[in-house]
Amino acid sequence: MNRLGDATSPYLLQHADNPVDWWPWGEEAFEEARKRGVPVLLSVGYSSCHWCHVMAHESFEDEAVAAYLNEHFVAVKVDREERPDVDAVYMEAVQAATGQGGWPMTVFLTPDGEPFYFGTYFPPTPRGGMPGFREVLEGVVAAWRERREEVGEVAGRIVRELSERAGAYGNATGGVGESELAAALLGLTRAYDETHGGFGGAPKFPPSMALEFLLRHHSRTGAEGALRMVRDTCEAMARGGIYDQLAGGFARYSVDDAWVVPHFEKMLYDNALLTRVYAHLWRTTGSDLARRVALETADFMVTELGTAEGGFASALDADSDDGSGHGVEGAYYLWTPAQLADELGPADGEFAAGYFGVTPEGTFEEGASVLQLPQGNGVVDADRVASVRDRLLTARARRPRPGRDDKVVAAWNGLAIAALAETGAYFDRPDLVQAAVDAADLLVRVHLDPDGRLLRTSRDGAPGTNAGVLEDYGDVAEGFLALASVTGEGAWLDFAGLLLDGVLAHFTAPDGTLYDTADDAEALIRRPQDPTDNAVPSGWNAAAGALLSYAAHTGSERHRTAAERALGVVGALAARAPRFVGWGLAVAEAMLDGPREVAVVGAVGDPLTDELHRTALLGAAPGAVVAIGEEGSEEFPLLRGRPTRGGRAAAYVCRRFVCDAPTSDPRALRSQLRVDA
Repeated sequence: MNRLGDATSPYLLQHADNPVDWWPWGEEAFEEARKRGVPVLLSVGYSSCHWCHVMAHESFEDEAVAAYLNEHFVAVKVDREERPDVDAVYMEAVQAATGQGGWPMTVFLTPDGEPFYFGTYFPPTPRGGMPGFREVLEGVVAAWRERREEVGEVAGRIVRELSERAGAYGNATGGVGESELAAALLGLTRAYDETHGGFGGAPKFPPSMALEFLLRHHSRTGAEGALRMVRDTCEAMARGGIYDQLAGGFARYSVDDAWVVPHFEKMLYDNALLTRVYAHLWRTTGSDLARRVALETADFMVTELGTAEGGFASALDADSDDGSGHGVEGAYYLWTPAQLADELGPADGEFAAGYFGVTPEGTFEEGASVLQLPQGNGVVDADRVASVRDRLLTARARRPRPGRDDKVVAAWNGLAIAALAETGAYFDRPDLVQAAVDAADLLVRVHLDPDGRLLRTSRDGAPGTNAGVLEDYGDVAEGFLALASVTGEGAWLDFAGLLLDGVLAHFTAPDGTLYDTADDAEALIRRPQDPTDNAVPSGWNAAAGALLSYAAHTGSERHRTAAERALGVVGALAARAPRFVGWGLAVAEAMLDGPREVAVVGAVGDPLTDELHRTALLGAAPGAVVAIGEEGSEEFPLLRGRPTRGGRAAAYVCRRFVCDAPTSDPRALRSQLRVDA
């Protein structure tokens, strides 16, 4: 009996009709394995994962494979986005054993949850050096029957090795300063791709957090090399196929090193992080390209990922129907010269092919191309480009759309809130700020309980059952703090404080290190703990950043000390792995700069108050926080005891609540927020 029909996860629901007798993760599944004396097959994936769909179609929908699975295993299906803790501990085992990871993740466990054999995608029959899935199942069954003691020894050894890693970061307490940040910059410079931008080779992921560090490093030190890496990488990505040239929004990664061919799924977290990077690049340079991409990507999030309840859905699938009734990777986004001519006519079709880099040979499969903006387009007719883009967008809308994973993940919505609030404020788009407020309202209403405990997910306005992990607390607090600075509503500061008190109470070890799960969370084979960033900021670094910003807003030494202690590990990793602690390095830049605290005091609706507020928000000082309110306001601690100047609005620039002389001149305020101020 397949038990996934009542799941709230779109990924689990995709498997609810499989002939495999899937169980959701839970003690009942492991108790069933103990009762039957069989191992557990753990399959972990997510709804927009292309290879998850492939393995499901090839193996989990196959009646014979399912019958064998059901007879010899208890099969457990996990959505990694709902249970990042389960994913993390077993992915650590997979990577340690095989040297690589990915999804779908396939792990064989004892009935006590101990892993003993690992893999990712398995084809139905042997292919490319990989064993076939049925072959793997039969091998595991044979080992379980004939060498049970050996299997138990292997599982026990793996668990012991994983347990020994727990607390490994406790000795990294040296802090992070100028020398560590300089070493990180050197490491990124060495890994930088001078030809195509970004770091390393294929596959190439958008390095959002490293770019944020480099922007902040430039803002604090004036280092032009850091800014050049950001500017050139952002331009290369925006011109590449990884960016949707018709409707905005970034795909998850590029399969090549030149950003040409994307892995077509679009994730909320990538687009939130990149919206913020491009907005901050515009703030620093005034780049028209950065402005356009920030706004287009923000609009993509609102239009394509916005939910009826005010939140943001998790992802769009890579696959869509190509007209044959089957899901094909990238079908929604690909074009041939003939298709362009059919939609636009011969003349405009030829123009569009040249403008977007669509060739007879194609950049993808079977002569199809992903739209790009190749260098050297030269002077073009902007009206003609706009007309072509609009007509192609209309034509594409007639195609079957990619599926959407519409669950709301707290952490990723926190990232979107921060990005939309700031982008809306920079570009005078109150609709984007309102979208951020609506998402924050949803998180408070549905995900947050009165004690400050978060739930990880919701769907259709109904809360999920999984407890929030550290990244949820850190990223949601980050979003609330950004919203407080933009809107001047102190309630968002209070909600952030509630979450961060939860971080200190339930996720922090006595030595100041941080765990990914709360002290009262479900016990797994080890308590996950990882300070390295991946596709999103690690919970560790996200919490450190939010703790530091909250301390800047409130003057709380308790929260600042917690942030400083958490950043110790960033100093230890800065030189040897800067690409994987980018957000931690960005937080460290803020700490070294203060961060600066700006209090804007003035009457609501007064043009001078508004101008000072906008000037403060546009200041590029790393991690600066902004409080705005009327004289005598108690909503923000930064405003207390800070009067207007002769009845005129005034701004105070402070570090750790020690302030420069107030000013009512926006130009003087801009000067106080400069690099060398």
